[in-house]
Amino acid sequence: MNLIVDIGNSLVKLAVFEKGVLVAQRSARYPSASDFEALLQGRRAGWAIVESTRGDADEIVELVRGYADRVLEFTPQTPVPIGNAYRTPETLGRDRLAAAVGATVLYPGRNVLIVDFGTAVTIDLVTADGTFRGGCISPGMRIRFRALHDYTARLPLCSATEREELLGGFTDEAIRLGVMNSIAFEIEGYMTRMREKIDDLCVIFTGGDAKYFAKRIKNTIFANRNLVFCGLDRILEYNASEEHLD
Repeated sequence: MNLIVDIGNSLVKLAVFEKGVLVAQRSARYPSASDFEALLQGRRAGWAIVESTRGDADEIVELVRGYADRVLEFTPQTPVPIGNAYRTPETLGRDRLAAAVGATVLYPGRNVLIVDFGTAVTIDLVTADGTFRGGCISPGMRIRFRALHDYTARLPLCSATEREELLGGFTDEAIRLGVMNSIAFEIEGYMTRMREKIDDLCVIFTGGDAKYFAKRIKNTIFANRNLVFCGLDRILEYNASEEHLD
């Protein structure tokens, strides 16, 4: 049994995998022992992996040690089962790399464009030969809503909408549609340009806000909110079994 810990910018996400299958998950802003106990149901993990976007993982790592026999901290030096063409691998977010690994597990031998709708929106490419090729980063939905509120005198702080109109009839609606349509059009533009350059491109949406855009974007996509979990479990297995030493 593997315990997966993904420390994001907004939430800490926990999961349990058994033989490559996700069997339980939960999340908390600041996880406590009770969160791990509820997740594990009295069992103990043989291995755990901890990945942190924030970089302040020490306290959580110590907590995890109480629930797993061995703990792997995912760092820039951790071996991974894919190639990495990123020119500064030490600056590459481990969540982006884990998502790329997850894409190769779910869609082996495919060119995959990964769109992660989280605190930031990231768009990354993994090619059919199993190599991470790079990507781009832009502000996420909540950052855009917050920026309009914080950097203007009178615009309200808004949140997501299910409406798909192009024009809003009042200010709140105009902000909601403006933010969400701008993200949708941005992603559609990238998808169109990438498909002009790369044959047989598979597009995966993941991340907490993906649910708002899977129907809004009129293209063939796959949605998998557990892509990072899947990649972290594969990285853990790759290191635990010492495949990288073969």
